[in-house]
Amino acid sequence: MSAAAGAHPQDGVAAIGIEPALVQWQRVHGRHDLPWQRSADPYRVWLSEVMLQQTQVATVVPYFTAFVEAFPTVADLAAAPIDQVMSLWSGLGYYRRARHLHAAARRVMTRHGGIFPADPAQLAELPGVGPSTAAAIAGFGFGARAAILDGNVKRVFCRLFGIPGHPGETAVVRRLWAHAQAELPPQGAPATVLRSYTQGLMDLGATLCTRLRPDCLRCPLQGSCIAWREQEVTRYPAARPRAPVPIREVSMLLLFSGPSVLIERRAPTGIWGGLWSLPECASGQEPAAASVLSAAGVTLPTERVTPYARFEHAFTHFKMKASV
Repeated sequence: MSAAAGAHPQDGVAAIGIEPALVQWQRVHGRHDLPWQRSADPYRVWLSEVMLQQTQVATVVPYFTAFVEAFPTVADLAAAPIDQVMSLWSGLGYYRRARHLHAAARRVMTRHGGIFPADPAQLAELPGVGPSTAAAIAGFGFGARAAILDGNVKRVFCRLFGIPGHPGETAVVRRLWAHAQAELPPQGAPATVLRSYTQGLMDLGATLCTRLRPDCLRCPLQGSCIAWREQEVTRYPAARPRAPVPIREVSMLLLFSGPSVLIERRAPTGIWGGLWSLPECASGQEPAAASVLSAAGVTLPTERVTPYARFEHAFTHFKMKASV
């Protein structure tokens, strides 16, 4: 990975050399039986890495299995209707990932002849693939020497190097990328070492250096860890600064025609983008249902619009209160 993907030359830091201990630990104690580890196929690596963004391994496993059964190759995924992709993704959350997955598969077919590029910079140009995900695909799929920096690795490095601040802040991310670059195994390291090192960072953050109750006594990097040395492990990384959670009120229309219920496809961007949903309008506009339903050719007398139910749903950045 080039410096442009994360760290910059002026961010240069001295490596402390975590690779030997981490690789040895991963080979003995790391995870080796995950379904996407059974092959170095870049397609399966990419699929798993996208699914694992902000999602736990146990949740991803059945979705990954279903996807590779339905779409064994990137060509199969690219040719599939988006409704089928979204249906298989249903319940995994962060649905933009599914739309990006479909778009990226099509781009691999049209721009790369159906073959994933080995260059992290080219991988990072695919929809939904950032620098860290691109590095993971290049590393696991092609044995490339590339730095990763997912959420778990950010936590490990914040503690290991005693980096204050929230890992979403620009200055903190810059420092973390500098360390991620510096700690890579040396140039010319075998692909097996590079893969074990990258997997070791992921495994360490997922199994020992967890957000709550980290198991420091079993950590192979304990002797180098500033947070452990200072007995301030829970101080790192700093929590995201809290802001008031906005509340968005909407109305959803539950419309029956015999045994059928009217649904509409949501806009491709935004919350639940591209999914099928009850017709929605802003709160307080229930009598103006005709404007919401005109595209469906439905005329509804306003006196037949009656309150039915209310529910709340929490998203990442706001809470929705819906009246049906």
